[in-house]
Amino acid sequence: MRTTRARGGFFSGTGLIVAGLTATLIALVFPVWSYADRSGTGASVLNATTVTTRYGALSALDRDFITKVRLAGLWELPAGQQAETKGTTEAVRVAGEHLIEGHTFLDARVRDVAARLGLPLPNQPNDQQKAWLNTLTAAQGQEYDREFANILRLAHGKVFSVVAQVRATTRNSLVRDLADDANTTVLDHIKVLEATGLVDYDAIARDTVSASAPPLTNSPAPPVPLNDPGPPIPVTPTPLPATETPPRAEPSERYTLPPAANGPAEDGG
Repeated sequence: MRTTRARGGFFSGTGLIVAGLTATLIALVFPVWSYADRSGTGASVLNATTVTTRYGALSALDRDFITKVRLAGLWELPAGQQAETKGTTEAVRVAGEHLIEGHTFLDARVRDVAARLGLPLPNQPNDQQKAWLNTLTAAQGQEYDREFANILRLAHGKVFSVVAQVRATTRNSLVRDLADDANTTVLDHIKVLEATGLVDYDAIARDTVSASAPPLTNSPAPPVPLNDPGPPIPVTPTPLPATETPPRAEPSERYTLPPAANGPAEDGG
């Protein structure tokens, strides 16, 4: 009886040791198997969505960023035009001027970059941007000032983090330079919007924390020969009655976004 029990205890203890060693080996091997060149990992997704250009590798994030820069101009430039006429304070009207100047410059830059890379660009704002413009069009007086300052400040805050991510990770020289220009422009707009004294920082913080990750825009596919995308159709806010409009030329007559380029521009460099 003693011998049987001793043998049973021996085999039981040996089994526990073997099981423990096996579990340890699996724990060591599993991470290597999990992340060694398997489909679905970050590296494989990056490689699958990246194309080679003469200016460096162009990732899906790079292409999405280029699309977003164009989209920003298609709604923020009309918003700036509107602020010049509907703003009830000098600070709001100055913010509108900065939006016009910044996006006129930035749109010219993004069209040049997209043409060199052979990427198509949108010619209309997306649904969310159209909704923001509709909100601004419906607002009047001091309500307009508050809506303008907070909608634009919220939008620029979200873009700011995207610009930083692209600038930190891109391997494409054209995208890198565009991100530098976008960073300067967006930061200027953030500051001038905050200078209105109307930004509700608590509301922006709550919205930023509670919002889910924004969906990617329909970033263009890898570079291909481009067809004519047609003229842009930026949403122009409904003008105010003549009695409520300051005696100046309509901003829409002075600033428009040209269409996306039809094809790669000649590279002078």
